[in-house]
Amino acid sequence: MKILFIHQNFPGQYKHLAPLLASRGHHCVALTIKVDKPINWNGVQVVPYTLPKRAAQNLHPWLVDLDTKVTRGDACYRAARTMKENGYAPDLILAHHGWGESMFLRDVWPDARLAIYCELYHLADDQHLDFDPEFAKSDRGLQALRIRMKNINNHLHFPFADAGISPTRFQADTFPADFRDKITVSHDGIDTLTACPKPDVRLTIKGQVDVTRDDEVITFVNRNLEPYRGYHIFMRALPRLLRERPNARILIVGGDEVSYGAAPPKGQTWKQIFLDEVRDQIPDADMARVHFLGRIPYDQFLRLLQVSRVHVYLTYPFVLSWSLMESMSCGAAIVASDTTPVREVIRHDETGRLVDFFDGEALVDEVCALLEDEPARRRLGAAARDLMRENYDLQTICLPRQLDWISSVMDGAKV
Repeated sequence: MKILFIHQNFPGQYKHLAPLLASRGHHCVALTIKVDKPINWNGVQVVPYTLPKRAAQNLHPWLVDLDTKVTRGDACYRAARTMKENGYAPDLILAHHGWGESMFLRDVWPDARLAIYCELYHLADDQHLDFDPEFAKSDRGLQALRIRMKNINNHLHFPFADAGISPTRFQADTFPADFRDKITVSHDGIDTLTACPKPDVRLTIKGQVDVTRDDEVITFVNRNLEPYRGYHIFMRALPRLLRERPNARILIVGGDEVSYGAAPPKGQTWKQIFLDEVRDQIPDADMARVHFLGRIPYDQFLRLLQVSRVHVYLTYPFVLSWSLMESMSCGAAIVASDTTPVREVIRHDETGRLVDFFDGEALVDEVCALLEDEPARRRLGAAARDLMRENYDLQTICLPRQLDWISSVMDGAKV
């Protein structure tokens, strides 16, 4: 079977699935903007497409997002048409449609099956649009209209997509009912053999940190340090946490960019804004125990999770982070926000502890309680790992489920 992958940052969510399909004899091609020239990656032929140079346009702000997606869709369509002229015709297109790239591919290959990765449908209800009052916009009505416009790309895909897949039920359930029926819930998978407990682990980052499991390590991880992932809540809890735990080392992972939500004021970063807010409440001696590690290589990231005594995870009602599930797979004791996506994997006092997203005092209370209770940490960490192995393991659960999903898509079954 000829399978075409579409992902602006390939392999992305297809990191494990694409090589597996290639190893099983399928002819796998990926179309992406990530590479400059064709390459072979784990049996997958990776083909670049390029964005055209365009003069700046005056657009309504609500149209900027759609304009970007149409631009990518147009460029991807042109590259796909060239592939067709050279004789290529996929049987199946697997596309992360979130950037608009697959918008016009059915016009090139009308007979191909199209299955899309349904990461999120933007909702304008209170749980999503105004979840955090601190960052709520002044005119809620206008913001609801803006959010509606962000979903145009989704709606342009619904009529011709044969099926969808979402990694969590929370994400799938954000989609409208008439398309939700086409979505299969199946996580991308956690490599529980790699992300696993390691009692003798040591994390050494030259000039920054050198810790083992004998140290009292508290970890906090974001792709980027920003409000959507509760960075402001964690930082405001930090002065008391440092006072309560005079031997704790706080390891913070995350970049200075913006993954989700609004950008900080020009010339600033969310990291620095909230650090500045609490800095005068933290003595220099305590601040020396706080380590901002930026973004770190994956092997160091795993060691960080393995060395963690308590891992803190906060998020708006949004896409669930891989880092939470990998920390669970490593057997970490977790204190997390009591928000809808988190409750899908964290049950209070079973696989972790849950606190109100906005309650920094409760966050410190739970972290301190776990630091004082080694049996509870062991129990919660073991249960968290068991959940990952039993329901989210890459090799035994998720990849087989994705292969079954692909078979049903190709069979034309309703999924």
